[in-house]
Amino acid sequence: MTAGFQLGVIGSLTLSVASSVAIVICNKALISTLGFPFATTLTSWHLMVTFCTLHVAQRLRFFEAKAIDGQTVVLFGLLNGTSIGLLNLSLGFNSIGFYQMTKLAIIPFTVLLETIFLKKRFSETIKFSLLVLLLGVGIASVTDLKLNFLGSVLSGLAIATTCVGQILTNTIQRKLKVSSTQLLYQSAPYQAAILFATGPFVDQLLTDRSVFAHKYTFPVVGFIVMSCLIAVSVNFSTFLVIGTTSPVTYQVLGHLKTCLVLSFGYTLLHDPFTWRNILGILVAIFGMALYSYFSVREGKKQKCAGDALPVSQMPDKETEPLLVSAKDGGDAKKANGVAHDC
Repeated sequence: MTAGFQLGVIGSLTLSVASSVAIVICNKALISTLGFPFATTLTSWHLMVTFCTLHVAQRLRFFEAKAIDGQTVVLFGLLNGTSIGLLNLSLGFNSIGFYQMTKLAIIPFTVLLETIFLKKRFSETIKFSLLVLLLGVGIASVTDLKLNFLGSVLSGLAIATTCVGQILTNTIQRKLKVSSTQLLYQSAPYQAAILFATGPFVDQLLTDRSVFAHKYTFPVVGFIVMSCLIAVSVNFSTFLVIGTTSPVTYQVLGHLKTCLVLSFGYTLLHDPFTWRNILGILVAIFGMALYSYFSVREGKKQKCAGDALPVSQMPDKETEPLLVSAKDGGDAKKANGVAHDC
């Protein structure tokens, strides 16, 4: 692993954390303070602005567009958009505690899917560190656990689409040799389209209010514009992190954001904070530290083992199982915050 690649990974992780925390704070002000509760519709605007920004960047030759099989892109984009809608519906039809459990379940299900379909191996130390992380986030964020049938079904669908979507985000970039920017540029219109079409109905179902009848004051419009601009960075960094690391690492990073948001909420917004929150955050940070340490250590071991193999015994990447192809690219197929966790 070169120094340049390591700096790139660190940069993508930092950008993801900073932009995600910023958009959560912005959206909290927009939704809670200014009374704009239309999260799904807002996410469709995020994705439309992201596509327009990338289109301008592509026209200015900041990156080169790369053709990707149409069926793969359409199904991938629609699945990602559906995932965001299902997460918002899950939040609307479940208690906050059960919704947090839904988000926690994404990591073990991602590990399970990668183990079964991609034959990826996770060491016992990595599994232990993930367990510690999930325990800490659960202590800090999970309160009530009220169950209902519809909410449970929506949560199950949200977990499935999110896990498969994030695995495909990584798989498509590796297998089709496309960058995170190229993949986001190709898929963003389809993600935006499904949310733009369904968002107003989903939001009206959840809030009993119409996005079209809302009074758009200057502060509301200003925060919407700010949210959309920050979302460009959130969406870009999401694809970048998953492409350069893994879906599991991205979920670990997501729980770091949860801890930071809880801390910022207490420090800046004076949200209620208990010793349980503090204990959970500390346990979660310890789990993240363990995951980082074991991941780096195993990465070095794999590199040393790879360097020691003769050429004839080197793994053939072309023989790795594919989740996506031109024929069945979407059969297997995404985050928060809104862009998306707010």
